[in-house]
Amino acid sequence: MVERSLRARNSNVNESLSQLQAAYRQADGRVCLEARTPLDVESDVGLRGGNIFHRPLSWPFAEEPGQAGTWGVETPHDRVLLCGAGARRGGGVSGIPGRAAAMTVLGRDEA
Repeated sequence: MVERSLRARNSNVNESLSQLQAAYRQADGRVCLEARTPLDVESDVGLRGGNIFHRPLSWPFAEEPGQAGTWGVETPHDRVLLCGAGARRGGGVSGIPGRAAAMTVLGRDEA
């Protein structure tokens, strides 16, 4: 699976990971790279659906009229906001959802 993933990645970028692999090999020659499917992640780590972003990725744009003009951190529960990787805008390690949640709490509408 690792080799297949490397080939797929290499077909989409100018710089090949294969060129860098010599620096990432163990003493026995194996590549120091781990590949896991969402099923592996769900089973081994306990992330529902094996999704490292807590839910499927989506466009940062409003998908429903009620989402327009919001910060993208709202949930069906008035006192619960998403401020991590599962938020609509930002996520990952950007810190953007935390700021957006704070802006929601403060009632500000500037970006």
